[in-house]
Order: sequence, then C-alpha cells, then structure tokens
Amino acid sequence: MATVVCVRFSNTGKVYYFSPAEVWPEPGDKVIVETVRGIELGETVTGAREVSDDSIVGELKPIIRRATESDLATERANRKREIEAFPICEEKIRDHKLDMKLVNVECTFDGSRMVFYFTSEGRVDFRELVRDLASAFHTRIELRQIGARDEARFMGGLGVCGREICCGAFLSDFTPVSIKMAKEQNLSLNPTKISGQCGRLMCCLKYEQDFYEETLKKLPRVGKDIMTPDGVGVVTDIDVLHETVKVRVQSGDDYEIRAYKVDDVRRLAPGEKPVKGREEPQKPQEEAQKPEPESKKEEKPRYPRPKKNKTMNTDEYIERHSAQAQDPAEGPEA
Repeated sequence: MATVVCVRFSNTGKVYYFSPAEVWPEPGDKVIVETVRGIELGETVTGAREVSDDSIVGELKPIIRRATESDLATERANRKREIEAFPICEEKIRDHKLDMKLVNVECTFDGSRMVFYFTSEGRVDFRELVRDLASAFHTRIELRQIGARDEARFMGGLGVCGREICCGAFLSDFTPVSIKMAKEQNLSLNPTKISGQCGRLMCCLKYEQDFYEETLKKLPRVGKDIMTPDGVGVVTDIDVLHETVKVRVQSGDDYEIRAYKVDDVRRLAPGEKPVKGREEPQKPQEEAQKPEPESKKEEKPRYPRPKKNKTMNTDEYIERHSAQAQDPAEGPEA
C-alpha cells in the first residue's frame, strides 16, 4: 500500500497520484508538482489516502509545496497569455490556409511550453505553422489534434437536461456508449434526442445501464406466458424503472390489460397450460384417424435404381474367370 494525494490540473481533467511528502495538503488546496511537462500548478481533490501498489503507474512523484501568492499570480498571467494567443494562432491558420479549427490553448506553469488543441477532418501538415508560432511566442510549441468529445469538453455548454454538460462539469474519462443502451432503456432512437453537443451518443446513457441490465434479467420478455394472481396471461409491455409488467389476462369472455409487480408474477411451471387461444388448433380424433381419400394422395414417380458394380479383389477375379473358362455357356453375372 502507498499513501497518495489526488491532484487534478483542470476542472474536468484526469486525476493523478502524487506523494504527500512533507506537505500533506487538504482537499481544495493549490499545490505545485512536477510532471512530465515540467512544473505545474494543480488542485488537490482528496486528502492523503492509501491505495494499492498496482494502481500506481510509473514513479510516484512528491508534491513540492503549497501554492504561494506569487504562484497564483503566475497562473493568472498564464491564463491571460492563453487568451491573447488564441486569436494570433487563428490568424496564422488562415494565413497558411489550413483545414483545421482551433479549440483551446494551454500554457505550462513555467511558460516553457504552449499547447494548441485543434480539430480537423483529416491529417494536417502544420510544420510551417509551428515555426511561425514559435517565432511569435518564443517558446516550445505543440499542436494536438482532438476528437469531437474533447472539443465539447473544452467548449462547455448546456445539455438537453438543462444542466451543464457532464464532460464540462465533472466527467474525467469517456466510457464507450452504444446504441444498444438506448434500446434497452426504451429511448427514442432519434439521433437528435440521444446525441450530445459533440454529435455522439450522450455519456449519461451509461449511468443507468447497469440498473437496466440487472432489472431486465428479472423481468419476463414481451409475448411470453406467465402466471399472475388472476391466472395465466401474456406479457404485452414492461416498465423497467417501476419493475412492473403489463399482462393480457382473461376476464370472463373478454381480455383485459392489467399491471403487476415483478414479484407477483412468475414463469409457467412444467405442465401448466398457456393462455387460451395460444395453443395450435388440434383436429378431432375421429378426423385425425380418418384416412385421406385416394384422390388427394400424390403418386410419386418411381425410377429404377442402377445396380452397383460389385468390386472384386484379385483372387476373386481369377476364380471367376477360371470358372467361365471351364463352362463357356455361363455368362458373366449382371
């Protein structure tokens, strides 16, 4: 086990482990740490806690210190520099006539590197652009191509629920989302209703998927015969959230649709008969035993089967021909 502190460098960024060393910060404190990109300022998400050694990837680096007023002033200056660099980079992109869209700019804490995030339909040759940006800002330049989901995270906005989009508020990792989740949750398959601002399926489809999968295992399928307190019926609809089923049961000479809790119904036991009218009609016994008239019988043409040639070994062949030589009147066997 190792003692770590979780640090995040942006509101929706990933959480990284660092050793508390002699600092031992509290949640919400600004700290200075060393990363692969150099010295960075981050915010602690949790206090010191123990995690297994398997969950630590690479070397566990220590926290250098708590952020001072000078460090916070440097961070504000970097944010201002990022805002000023954004229109300059856009102008350079137009000058080089590159098919790319600038999304965000990040400046490291020590100012030794600037990262420009962009989106594009294909590959972009931005070598000349990097040279122009390096001469304009006098620092190391990196250009990174991102996808539609990351673009929505940087841009932010409101979702169809009226709240801030998840990836721009708290979501740090993107989990795979499939159209099967929308089908199992009985949602409309209209792309405009189940897609987020990025144009992909909404990430919130994953939140309730585990509940739907567990509940669907307990609920019967539509069209199956089940036993209810009012007798045997046919499932016509299921409600996963309320864990209820709608069943068509017989009431007198007519049928009614009634709702039942999943605990009040069960599957048919061996030997129980299904709902009336679902059995295949059976012919009366006398009619079943009555032979069909001759006119209905179809006469199938019969063709003579060719006789198979008998295979003989060498001894049988010699014996056969020796017998024919002794009795020439006897012909070969057909």
